[in-house]
Amino acid sequence: MRLSLWCILGSVTLAQAGTVSSSVTFYKDVLPVLQKNCQTCHRPGEMAPASFLTYESTRPWAKAMKTAVLTKKMPPWFADPHFGKFANERSLSEADVHTLVAWVEAGAPEGSPKDAPKPIEWVQGWQIGQPDVVISMPIEYHVPASGTIDYQYIVIPTGFTEDKYVELAEARPGNTKLVHHIIAFVREPGNPWMKDAKPGVPYAPKEPELSPEDQKKRGEAMAKMPGIPFPGDFLVGFAPGTVPEIMKPGRAKLVKAGSDLVLQMHYTANGTAGTDISKIGLVFSKTPPAERVLTINTANVTFSIPPGAPDTEVDAKMTLQQDATLVNLLPHMHFRGSSFEYRATYPDGKKEVLLNVPHYDFNWQLTYDLVREKKLPKGTVIECEAHFDNSPNNRFNPDPTKEVHYGEQTWEEMMIGFFDVAVPMNTTAEDLMFPKHQQEQARN
Repeated sequence: MRLSLWCILGSVTLAQAGTVSSSVTFYKDVLPVLQKNCQTCHRPGEMAPASFLTYESTRPWAKAMKTAVLTKKMPPWFADPHFGKFANERSLSEADVHTLVAWVEAGAPEGSPKDAPKPIEWVQGWQIGQPDVVISMPIEYHVPASGTIDYQYIVIPTGFTEDKYVELAEARPGNTKLVHHIIAFVREPGNPWMKDAKPGVPYAPKEPELSPEDQKKRGEAMAKMPGIPFPGDFLVGFAPGTVPEIMKPGRAKLVKAGSDLVLQMHYTANGTAGTDISKIGLVFSKTPPAERVLTINTANVTFSIPPGAPDTEVDAKMTLQQDATLVNLLPHMHFRGSSFEYRATYPDGKKEVLLNVPHYDFNWQLTYDLVREKKLPKGTVIECEAHFDNSPNNRFNPDPTKEVHYGEQTWEEMMIGFFDVAVPMNTTAEDLMFPKHQQEQARN
């Protein structure tokens, strides 16, 4: 899971910017930087608010570029550099930073179009290129102007008659103003999950009514769970700042023949009614891969955050039941989340901080891809420590007077440490997350 390819702008001082020649022009100097670092998202139809494909569309944003550089607003990157090295760290070379600032300082000159590099041939609507298959919601979902909208689940048969190995996957919201997130799960043949849902029709399952005694038993069982037992494999997701799933050669996510996709759709009313048709794009491996990529997690769903509390710690941990290779990490909280840390304790007793995010930002759901993937032997303990700010000083806090618990809506909270691992093809998420005696309980 990889998040946020917004235009990558580093920081620079005014003094440094002044050392660059004032002859810098858009076509000769700036456009190559934008093509390399920014146009993935800064083009029509993508999530960024501006297009950087042409001089005419870029010029109005020149001062904003300079401000983003000098205030360090860009790039959106939150990992503590003291822990871990990440392949997708957002940074420009010093020369490229100087070029952007010098161009703005010089009045953003256009230069000669003859100096422009060859345009990149972007595939309209997709960051992964042209998908082999596009799986779409068959009908529009109508989002009301106001009110709370329960998660909607949409079962879509794939029609696959043979196993498919997914090398690239992308979730594309049809209406980014109303779609908060998408998760596409794989429901294999025989899985009874969402058995009452009609294919293609949005469905909101109702929680069964439980007696106080049963509620207590359920809470005790959930507290013992090392993570959230998803009822289907996590294929791909979308959230603010996301980018597609891209597997290394020889790896893939598995969609078995006859499987359905189940889209978990989180819509948020914004005052204006609208509609949405979201899609999933898939690119398949041409040959069977050697390893399967699984998205698993450790989570806490039984926490309580007191009203007005400026710093509440919430912890979760899990013990890997089989060997795996750690690929990346994705912390997830809502508006009260302030920091998140992953740690590993290996079977030999060695401890290591895998990732520290001291200033979590809900508006940028970033994945952190390891430069050097880590071998996690069976018995490795993954621990996550999250901190929440429920005080009035948190300007994003929906309501500091409320006690906060785990919940699906953004004014509630979550504490989930997602991470991707590479494993042998016959390994499942349950095999990794749960001892054998817990697997049946996890399915329920």
